[in-house]
Order: sequence, then structure tokens, then C-alpha cells
Amino acid sequence: MSPDTAAPAGPPPTAEGARPTRAPVLLPLARVGAVVLKRAVLLAVLLALVFLTVELLPGDAATATSERGESGSDLQQRRELLGLDRPVLERFWDWMSGLPTGDLGTSARGEKVTDLLSTAFPNTLLLGGLALLLTAVLSLALGCWAALRPGGRVDRAVSGTATAVLALPEFVVAVALVLVLSLWTGWLPAVTLADADGTPADWTMLILPALALTVPQVGWNVRIVRAALADEARAPHVETAVLDGLPPHRVLTHHVLPGALPTVTAGLATSTGMLLGGAVVVETIFNYPGIGSVLASAVTDRDSPVIAGVTALAGAVITGVLLLADLVRDLTAGVRR
Repeated sequence: MSPDTAAPAGPPPTAEGARPTRAPVLLPLARVGAVVLKRAVLLAVLLALVFLTVELLPGDAATATSERGESGSDLQQRRELLGLDRPVLERFWDWMSGLPTGDLGTSARGEKVTDLLSTAFPNTLLLGGLALLLTAVLSLALGCWAALRPGGRVDRAVSGTATAVLALPEFVVAVALVLVLSLWTGWLPAVTLADADGTPADWTMLILPALALTVPQVGWNVRIVRAALADEARAPHVETAVLDGLPPHRVLTHHVLPGALPTVTAGLATSTGMLLGGAVVVETIFNYPGIGSVLASAVTDRDSPVIAGVTALAGAVITGVLLLADLVRDLTAGVRR
């Protein structure tokens, strides 16, 4: 071989004629980082709106938490102690600067916000997690049951009931459950009693609040599951499976349901925010020791750090669930390819 025809220096090409690249690994990581950054910015904007909204409410934290008989000078001293004499954006920046270290600030009554939420927020996560689990199981079961009989009586009954249930707000469902399962039958307790550590005294006290949160979300997610299964049933590989003579339940579980999982997961992830929002109302009705009572007291006290702390924790949970849904979608898409 002459020098003019010598092979170029460097590692030999791969079997495909191209050098290996790390792009397939780096691109998902970059995408996740971009999504996290975008949602972090949105959460920061939301927290700023929380501070500004509380500022627009009549009165302030010093007046709302004052004792009877306090003089004007006492109120002014309290305002200075709480930093209310400073601009709201300056107070918001001070609060945000402590957020990376886990410092959620101090409430208007002098308590650490992290201490206020250390028991209440896990209780709400327990209630919301149980409701989300029930929602996922019931929605998948009912949606798949209806999909096995498309256009039949079961399909029409499930779809019609889901539409009717979807229109019911949580507090209506909660009142109906208390009336039927507590006052009329006495099967379940109507209120939640807390132990010394702030957790529910008995597991049966979780049933009614969890059902009150679950029922409306089942109506929402059954419709999503049924629509996703119907769309996937028209895919060519599903039609091929049907022509091959596979049983309907096997076609559903092995060919239709895997392709519908990204849409189903996205619907359940969306329900996370609705469950946390509905928990505030449901916890108040059942006297459940969660963030509902803490948030209600904070709004009464015009307590911006507490309201923002609840918003930040809820936003972090919702962001995590949405990222998990994105991961399931990407993994499912990779398997299908």
C-alpha cells in the first residue's frame, strides 16, 4: 500500500460505519434537566404570586395574630419583628434564599414552618398516596373491563357512571359518605382522632377521606383509560393479533394496554395535583391532621411563609410525579421501538 493510499489515523469505524456516540445517553439527561429547570422557574413564579396575593388581602399578619388590647406601638413592633415594614419582594427574596437549605422561614406566630409541616404534610402525602393508589387500580380495572366489551352495556354503563361521578366535587362526595357509611350504618368513623405524634389514631379513619378523594378522580381517569385503550386498539399490530385469533383478554393485556400506558400514566400524574388540592377541603370535613388545617390557619393569619411553604412542598411532589410519568412514557416508547 502506497503512502498516498494509507488509511486515516484514529480508531476503526464500527460495524455500521460510524463511530460510537454518547448522544443517546446524554440527550435524555439533558431533557430531564431542562424539564426540571423549567418547572423550577414556574414554581418560583407561583411562590412570588403567593406572596403578592397575601399582600393584597385586607390586614396583615401582625394584626391577624395580635392579642386583644394590644396598642398601636405593640402592633408596629410586631410588624418590624415579622419584617412587614420591608417591601414584599425583599421579603420574598429572603424566604427564597433559605429554600435550598430546607429553611421554609418562620410563621407569624414565631414557629418554624418546617416544624409546622413536619407531621401535617406526611399525613397528607399518606392520604393522597392511598387515594392515588385506589384511583389507579379502580380506573385500570373499570377501563379494561369496559374495553373488553366495546359498545356493550358494560361499556356504556362504565362510561356514563364515570361522567356523572366526574361532575361531583370532593365535599359533596365526603358528605354523602359520612351520611351513608357513618351516620346511617355506623361502619366507619366520621372524624379523625390524632395520636400524640399527630398521626391518625386508627387506620379505619383513613378510609372515608381517601374514598372522598378517590371517587371524583376515578371518574376522570376511567375516561382517560377507556379513550387510550380505544385509540391503541386501532393500531396495526393489535389488528394483527386479533386476526391471529388471540383471546380478547390476551390482546388487551399484551398488545393494547402496554401502548396505552403513557397516556394512562400522564392522567394519573395530573390527578396528583387535583388530589393535593382536594385534600385541603376533605381534611377540613373529616378533621384530618394534614395541611388542610395548617393552610386554613395560615390564610386567616395572612401568614405568607406558611402558605408558600405548603405550595413549595406540594409543587415539589407534583414535579416528581410528573417526571416519573415522563420516565414511564420514555421507557414504554423505547420498548415499542
